[in-house]
Amino acid sequence: MNVLENFRNLFLDVWKDGVSGINISEIIIALVIFAFFLFLRGVFSKFVVKKLEKYVSKTSNSFDNSLVHSMEGPAKFFPIVLGFFVSTSYLTVESGTVDVINRSLMTVLIFWTFHQIIGPFSAVIKSAGGLLSRDLINWIIKAIKVLILVLGFAAVLDLWGIKVGPIIAGLGLFGVAVALGAQDLFKNLISGILVLVERRFQVGDWIFVDGIIEGTVENIGFRSTVVRRFDKSLATIPNFQFAEKAVINNSQITNRRINWIIGLEYRTTSEQLKTIKEQIENFIKKNENFSTTADTILSVKIDQFAASSIDIKLICFTKTSAYLEWMNVKDILAIEIKDIVEKNKASFAFPSTSIYVEKN
Repeated sequence: MNVLENFRNLFLDVWKDGVSGINISEIIIALVIFAFFLFLRGVFSKFVVKKLEKYVSKTSNSFDNSLVHSMEGPAKFFPIVLGFFVSTSYLTVESGTVDVINRSLMTVLIFWTFHQIIGPFSAVIKSAGGLLSRDLINWIIKAIKVLILVLGFAAVLDLWGIKVGPIIAGLGLFGVAVALGAQDLFKNLISGILVLVERRFQVGDWIFVDGIIEGTVENIGFRSTVVRRFDKSLATIPNFQFAEKAVINNSQITNRRINWIIGLEYRTTSEQLKTIKEQIENFIKKNENFSTTADTILSVKIDQFAASSIDIKLICFTKTSAYLEWMNVKDILAIEIKDIVEKNKASFAFPSTSIYVEKN
């Protein structure tokens, strides 16, 4: 009987002392409470979140859709934070470590919520922002998200007694050393910011940089810009190239220009020249494909007496800015000019050399 009594007493002592002085009954109660909140989390994510997503999907406003989707993670994490806090409140343990864990979980929840909520509000800013380009807003949003993550990480470290100040000071000295060897990186970064602030081009624009690249912009990064060339190859160009060289943005063209030299033979008479010029000009004025406003000049004038031709210089603008439509208009104009020249019994000149043979 003494053996059984001793075993009973040992069991009760172990049960009472538990783990690190915590009663095993309290541990079981705490685990049951935490498991209950995990069950609530599953129910919440399965029914409440899904019902809410289904409800906002019926609305025409995209803001509430993105808000619900972005807050799904923090919403599922909230029952874990609450469950851990309620379950640990039943434990008779020194509140130091448990309090730090609770504060750490709450800090993660708060900063995670701030990080996620930026996305939906950034969509509103993009739709309403007229001062900043869409790509620059994307950069600012990415920088804010990174800043929130850094601040949240620093706050958690501070809760655990890890001083952030000395770490930042050490990183500052390290950053100076890195900056000396990464001048091109910062040069490209600053150039990229200038490109976005000045709105030289945006994603989807057709740009041309003499001697560098011509194509469609697919992405503007912190260090470089990705451009899809017309042969469908992909080029990655450092941003400083766009800051130091002239960038022609063909997507911003209002009207495309046609600038031709029409060379006629020297045997063309003055009357023929006048008639040809007038008919070309009248055709352009009457054709709906061309723009003849004050901002888009029309000029059909004799330019010079060249070595083998009398040159008529034609300058006009099309209404369209699309490349393929512009090519179609040029095709129509070229055929019409050829018809006009032939109807007036004139001929186009070509480079030629006359040889005179003298006989004695």
